[in-house]
Amino acid sequence: MSNSKRRTRLLEQVRLHGSQRISDLAGELGVSLETIRRDIRPLVEAGDLIKTHGAVALANADTEAPFERRLRENAEEKRRIARHVAAGIADGDSIMMDTGTTTSMLARELRGKSGLTVVTNSSDVARTLATVNGNRVYMAGGELHGDNGAAFGRSAIDFIAAFRVRHACISIAAVDPVGGLMDYQLAEAEFARTVLHCGEIRTVITDHSKFNRRALVRVAGFDEIDRLVTDREPPRDILDRLRAAGTAIEVA
Repeated sequence: MSNSKRRTRLLEQVRLHGSQRISDLAGELGVSLETIRRDIRPLVEAGDLIKTHGAVALANADTEAPFERRLRENAEEKRRIARHVAAGIADGDSIMMDTGTTTSMLARELRGKSGLTVVTNSSDVARTLATVNGNRVYMAGGELHGDNGAAFGRSAIDFIAAFRVRHACISIAAVDPVGGLMDYQLAEAEFARTVLHCGEIRTVITDHSKFNRRALVRVAGFDEIDRLVTDREPPRDILDRLRAAGTAIEVA
């Protein structure tokens, strides 16, 4: 890995956690402590990072974007979910993903795969997987949302509707035993619903904090997905609805 790529990965890790021990960064990137210290030095000098005793932190954490803050919420649970899903995706597979912190985490876990065909409206997902390992990435166009840098609207939906992929994977804002899978934004719900229609294997990924939440817009019923991947077994009322619908529940 080149110095520039390693520094980009280094910054991503610190953004995910807010701060990170230098020894942990060396382990994550597979380099020596001496190498990671050399990588950190210019980032500190440029004002991107602040160095403390044995650790580094973001210099501008107080102005961090809301999406990046959400990436750190339940980060370890999201990472487990992402690794579980990534393990079932083979080199050369096709996958469609919507925007979300857990799908962004999944994109990072897919960096070890090769020859993927990726369809997404997320600039974060596209940037993570494009131009590496022979991947082909198709990015939907449309109105960009400032928070997550994703494209929405009729043009984005029409674009992805032309694809048929093996894996359709969405994150979700709320899982309600009566309302099913829900989101707070109409545009995001409409896009996610279209993603599910384009996949052979329809997967919802969500951490336990979304259970028994109710949002404004219904995305899909439990019978409209093939599996739900999460970090804890859902509450009994949701679990019963999932089983009645024949939906697989996988706990990472």
